[in-house]
Order: sequence, then structure tokens, then C-alpha cells
Amino acid sequence: MRLMVTGGAGFIGSAVIRKAIADGHRVLNVDKLTYAANPDNIAMIADNPSYIFAQKDICDQTAMSALVEDFKPDTIMHLAAETHVDRSIDGPRAFIDTNIIGTYALLEAARAYVQTGAAPENFRFHHISTDEVYGSLGPTGEFTETSPYKPNSPYSSAKASSDMLARAWHETYGLPVVVTNCSNNYGPYQFPEKLIPVVIIAALEGREIPIYGKGDNVRDWLFVDDHADALLLAAQNGEPGETYNIGGRAERTNLELVKMICAILDDALPTSSHRPHESLINFVADRPGHDLRYAINCDKIERTLGWSPSLTIDKGMEQTVRWYLDNRNWWQAIRKRGFDAAKRQGLGG
Repeated sequence: MRLMVTGGAGFIGSAVIRKAIADGHRVLNVDKLTYAANPDNIAMIADNPSYIFAQKDICDQTAMSALVEDFKPDTIMHLAAETHVDRSIDGPRAFIDTNIIGTYALLEAARAYVQTGAAPENFRFHHISTDEVYGSLGPTGEFTETSPYKPNSPYSSAKASSDMLARAWHETYGLPVVVTNCSNNYGPYQFPEKLIPVVIIAALEGREIPIYGKGDNVRDWLFVDDHADALLLAAQNGEPGETYNIGGRAERTNLELVKMICAILDDALPTSSHRPHESLINFVADRPGHDLRYAINCDKIERTLGWSPSLTIDKGMEQTVRWYLDNRNWWQAIRKRGFDAAKRQGLGG
């Protein structure tokens, strides 16, 4: 395929691009290179003749249209987004601009591409979203593709808005849109303000690991490479007009997850003066609008497209912790650019 991927220097986008290039696809990566983007995530394929990079803002509709017209993609995979809930609470404007206005600009570029007859017959606009658009679950039940939208944070509200735009462009203009909603991702190359890398780095340095509330918020965890496999499958075989939920079938409370990471670090670093790393846990005041529980029912994508997660959370978390231990230069370089995860108040998925 000829894939135009937005946000390809980010965590999930770079995993998709690394997998796509390995599978023999041609990729145009469109990324503004904001704080969470990192060219190092894709450095290993940067010189591949099947890879092109364009540093552009997805809110620039003229630029997006020009890229689409020039590259002539089979599929646009739209991953570019502001994603961190805490940041959306502190400053929601960037989330409105990127997640809503940026999606609109891309949809319009794709609509012109289709309506002028330039798009191939099998063209798809693949909009990648989150389970947070569904709001919060109680102790039982799972989100399905028909669950009502009840977003509770500026981030999830902006993503819900972009989902609705994608749906509307399919229903109104006939744009062949596929939507996927995923659970919490983890794995290598995740920007170190997210829960898992923050825990790992804090524990390595013997700092407090702050957890919101009682740590009883529940998330379903999905290894990023499994997610990348699912996204590429949906991009090729997803039915236009359909939504597919992608989950890891791995629910854990935040406290359980942090204790799991600490136990892995205890085994990996037997001479560490910070063992047991669990002793570093510190509970702090909860954040506003902190959803209690997310859980994805991914029966549909398993049944119709044949995808299922390949890694258990135990194996995936061991691989993830080991990667951060073996690649300290990667996250230390981010710190040198001025980002310090220790400034975040607390941790919550």
C-alpha cells in the first residue's frame, strides 16, 4: 500500500510505520514534530527508499491537500493528536486545534481526493481514536462499537468530536471512512510523561512514584506492536463505515500495574539500592474527571478481520521495562530537550 500516516513520529504512529516498512509498504509520514514527537523513533527506517517525511501541521488544509495530491495514498491513517489527559486539563486549546480542526482539514483533503476521481477504488480514510470517548465504566461491562459516547475530559471530548466528524464525512459525502478505538497502549518509544515510562524512570532514580487517588482506576492495556498490527489490518481490510474496537484483554488497576512494574525492576536490578521499588509508591490527590474504568470488547475485529493480541501483559510489560533499561539514552535525550516527567503531579491511565 501507499500509506499516508499522520503523527508518525509519535508513539503509536512510529510503531505503525516501522511495521509498514517491514511489510513492504510505501509510507509518507506527516508530523509537525511537537514535544511528543521524536525522530529517533523512526531513525532506523529514515533512509529507507520506501519512506518519505514531511514536517507539516495537519491543521494546514492547503498543505494537506497538496501532500495527498502529490503522494496519491491508498490509505490515510490519521494518528496525529494531542493525547495526554493532564495536559488537556491544563491547556485544552491545543487539543481543540489539533484533534478537531486538524481532523477536519484532513477529511476535506481526502474528500477532494475522492471526488476528483484521483483516489484509487480501494481508498480508505482510517481514523484512529481511543476508548476514552465512551466515558467511564462501572465495575462490570465492556465498551462495544455501539456504546454511547460520554467523554469526560477535554482530551476525550476533542477525540469524540473528531470521531463524529469522520462519521459525518462518511454519511454525508460518502468518504470511505474506517474508525478504530483502542485501549491504553504501552511498549517501547512511549513518551516519558505516560504512566508506564514515568514509573520505570522514577523507580530507577529512587524518586517517589505518585499515584492518583487510591490507584483503583482500571485500564485495559494493549501492547503497541499488537495495536500496529491491528491498525494495518483495518487499513487494508476494514469495511468503510464501520468502527472496530481494539483492546488487549488485560485489565489492571493502576496500583496493580505499578506494582507489576516494580516487581519486574526488582528482578532486573538485584543490586539496586531502591529495592523494593514498590516502597517508592506515594498516593496523591486525584485529578479532575478521572474515569474509573475502561474495558474494550474486541470481539468484532477478532471475528471479522482475524486479529487478536499476541502478547500477554506479563510478557509485554517485561519487554517494555527491559527496553527502557536498555535504551536510557533515548529517554535521557528527551530530558535534555527540557522535558521532566518528575514535574507531573500524579499517575493515572
